[in-house]
Amino acid sequence: MDGPALELDRVTKRYGDFTAVDGLSLKVPRGCIYGFLGPNGAGKTTTLRMILDILRPTSGTIRVLGAESALEVRGRIGYLPEEKGLYKKMKAWSVIAYFAGLKGMPRLEAKRRAHELLERYGLKDFAEARTEALSKGMGQKVQVLASIAHDPDLVILDEPFSGLDPVNQGVLEEIVQDLRARGRTVLFSTHVMQHAERLCDRLVIIARGRALFDGTVPEARRVVPRVVKIETEDDPGPLRQLAAVAGLQSTGPSRWQVTLAERADPQDVLRACFERSIRLRAFDAAEPSLHDVFMALVGPSAREATFR
Repeated sequence: MDGPALELDRVTKRYGDFTAVDGLSLKVPRGCIYGFLGPNGAGKTTTLRMILDILRPTSGTIRVLGAESALEVRGRIGYLPEEKGLYKKMKAWSVIAYFAGLKGMPRLEAKRRAHELLERYGLKDFAEARTEALSKGMGQKVQVLASIAHDPDLVILDEPFSGLDPVNQGVLEEIVQDLRARGRTVLFSTHVMQHAERLCDRLVIIARGRALFDGTVPEARRVVPRVVKIETEDDPGPLRQLAAVAGLQSTGPSRWQVTLAERADPQDVLRACFERSIRLRAFDAAEPSLHDVFMALVGPSAREATFR
């Protein structure tokens, strides 16, 4: 089917005098992993709830899988809310099968699907365990699997990595990548940049309810000037003469940050150091991270975000 999996056009949500989401427009292509990034309180959860028609926008329009309301295509959507919880007395497999059944999957097929997912993602030995006996990480994985058991076309995950240890974060990343490999669309919100950097085909960065950036990870990296970090006992002042250098500043004893001109190659700086006998103890030409981009775009409110 043609057209984006999800489209928001100038969506606004107000609560009295407070504007939680302010004229947000975006398009999520089908079959991609799309990150919804922003500090706490940026409007991420409010937007996801409007997409799902849990909340209605004050103004603007939302189309989900070609429909005017998510309620029209609810059987094709999987959703993991930010407030996570399970039925404590139910077994792990039965929780997954129960939610698959709510989406219309026949009972026997839902049971088979539940056991298949638990085995694929390392929980086979806990299929018969009550969810109250599971660790937090395992319980969260069960809830994620319950949200995708009916094989939805669009999966919406609200802060899915929150509270997970590195091992379980890795399993969740595997689940997300498997969904994309099967042509599904995944939209997930987070305030942890590393997950978005590893997973996303496209992303939007929002703050105070407004979109500050919408594009690919490589495009995001071009938002901020690229820098080279060097360590030298010599005077790096001659580097200022290079067309490739837009700025040079000290960041500590024998440490310097070289800001590159647009489209400049870090190798030009390295070559100039050798030509001008600037002896280097260290040379770091790493690309800007999403963390760098986020801090540059969001500014002071970025302090609300958690980086790990």
